[in-house]
Amino acid sequence: MIIFVANCGSSSIKYQLINMEGEAVMAKGLIERIGMDGAKLSHTPADKFTVDIEAVIPDHNVGIKMALDALTHEEYGVIKKLDEIDAVGHRVVHGGERFSDSVLITEVVLNGIKACCEIAPLHNPPNLYGIEACMKLMPGVPQVAVFDTAFHQTMPKVAYLYGLPYEMYVKYGLRRYGFHGTSHKYVAQTAAEMMDEHMTDLRFISCHLGNGASIAAIKYGKSIDTSMGYTPLEGLIMGTRSGEIDPAIIPFLMEKENMNAQQIDDYLNRRSGILGISGLSSDFRDLEAAANRGDERSQLAIDVFAYKVKKYIGGYVAAMGGVDGIIFTAGLGENSPFMRDKICNGLEYLGTRIDPELNKTRGERKEISVPRARVKIFVIPTNEELVIARDTFNICRRIIKL
Repeated sequence: MIIFVANCGSSSIKYQLINMEGEAVMAKGLIERIGMDGAKLSHTPADKFTVDIEAVIPDHNVGIKMALDALTHEEYGVIKKLDEIDAVGHRVVHGGERFSDSVLITEVVLNGIKACCEIAPLHNPPNLYGIEACMKLMPGVPQVAVFDTAFHQTMPKVAYLYGLPYEMYVKYGLRRYGFHGTSHKYVAQTAAEMMDEHMTDLRFISCHLGNGASIAAIKYGKSIDTSMGYTPLEGLIMGTRSGEIDPAIIPFLMEKENMNAQQIDDYLNRRSGILGISGLSSDFRDLEAAANRGDERSQLAIDVFAYKVKKYIGGYVAAMGGVDGIIFTAGLGENSPFMRDKICNGLEYLGTRIDPELNKTRGERKEISVPRARVKIFVIPTNEELVIARDTFNICRRIIKL
């Protein structure tokens, strides 16, 4: 079975074409900076060169079309026609309490995903764009939604309840859900394999650090807490999201800046975070370059981010009664030796320490701790696409017997 996996983020699309016989990746690609200057598609067929295509990519519909065109291209494509694709797996950020597991997409499921857009305004809409584009371009091909929230369903009530009247949870489902679940699950499983131990015997803190960022406490194979909450807005400061703030700031801003609810939502989700503090960019590559030139606000944004991550790590060590490994993944976590060092500096009391030479790695699976460190530090490129493909394969094989 050949599966196309679409992982649509707020400004990017990662995709893979996977032959589930041996889980061989036939091709993979990344479309980045959607809706921004410098947008491009990087497409890599298996065992071949990477093709970089710069283009104006205004939205996810155009991005999906470019990805499928690359897969069927005469020179660097890997299939002749789209009908060679047996199924499509989609990452969907928020399933609310409607979806606790992956599911075959139907009209009812689409409506459920749409209903969750108000609590995941940056991601559920792009996820839907990807689904709708694939349904249009590949009519009749079964499609599966894999939800970020599913892995965190093991959180206990003490971790997911808010300090609101309990009836608000019962009536509206107001609680912590958590996100990036497929990523946290994958890297924890991989770290356990690298340690030659079972995930159910280990305690990990997984740091998924990108334009969207979250941290998870994974105790003996189960998520017991995570930084994102009812929506992906809570938790760490992120590229354009504020992260956790005093709730009283919201009515204050609405009054002082004459904002309505929609405007405040946009302000906190799209104009705050690293972009808001630096006044320059939501991309850490831009901030590091500016900080090296002496830009104080860019340096401040970097410092605030690293401090928040370090504070969460300390809190989750307490929640789990210790830690066996700390994992860095996603764009920033995988590719920034500088940020990894900045976050881990001061955590030596835990029994871990980064090896400066090993930490020079970018985008490579590697342990970067000093030898015989009591707590291991890993860089593990996430592979949400493989998790999505596995779920898609299992559902299609079981339900529609492909």
